[in-house]
Amino acid sequence: MGISIWQLLIVLGIVILLFGTKKLRNIGTDLGGAIRGFKKSMSDEDSQQQDKTEADSIENRDEAPVYDAKAGKTDEKSRS
Repeated sequence: MGISIWQLLIVLGIVILLFGTKKLRNIGTDLGGAIRGFKKSMSDEDSQQQDKTEADSIENRDEAPVYDAKAGKTDEKSRS
């Protein structure tokens, strides 16, 4: 009950006759570029989120109070 290979070949032949190989090549190139752009933007977004998370953890670490061994107490103002 599925589509056979012959039916796919007939549909492909009709599409080639309607649009031509040059137009189909342009459509394929545009579609490939769109997919590449989408993947690149997704990976850029992931790396930006990861960078932000790392920056937040560095800020939190820098904001932690510093223990002053000589004074024997925690001083938030004396950071190195």
